[in-house]
Amino acid sequence: MSELILGGARSGKSTLAEQRARDSGLAVTYIATATAGDEEMAARIARHRARRPAAWEVLEAPLALAQALRTHAAADRCLLVECLTLWLSNLLVPTEADPGNVGTHEAVFERECEALLKVLPALPGHIILVSNEVGMGIVPLGALTRRYRDEAGRLHQQLAALVDRVTLVVAGLAQTLKG
Repeated sequence: MSELILGGARSGKSTLAEQRARDSGLAVTYIATATAGDEEMAARIARHRARRPAAWEVLEAPLALAQALRTHAAADRCLLVECLTLWLSNLLVPTEADPGNVGTHEAVFERECEALLKVLPALPGHIILVSNEVGMGIVPLGALTRRYRDEAGRLHQQLAALVDRVTLVVAGLAQTLKG
């Protein structure tokens, strides 16, 4: 079983994903894509950690998500990925490891997205992917933010075609779009 849970900021998508992981009855591995680049993000990460059950395994995968999924997926396990849009940000914005080397950075972006789409259908167990729906708002002014919005939309469409269930969460209310 694989599913994609989409929603806006503070829509309730993470709460729903965590509830579905608990309800799965399987051992849960929480795959975190966020990095604490500033104090505000560190506080967000701490709030997420505080509400998760202590028994859940936590794995950080800010870039190599497909590899983390491939390594940890099992028939008796639920993998909860939080969140795909942070992962896309990590891939789109060059880091100190790749300062200004756009060609290399683009190759990593393409490789990691393709790897995710390739590995997902073959994974055993219950896979829950959480992502922000960012395409329903205003058109961003900058080229990078427009690309981010476009890449998120493309990825969501491709994932929605691959997964068993897609849910949109708005104001804490879940609407099943597929499955």
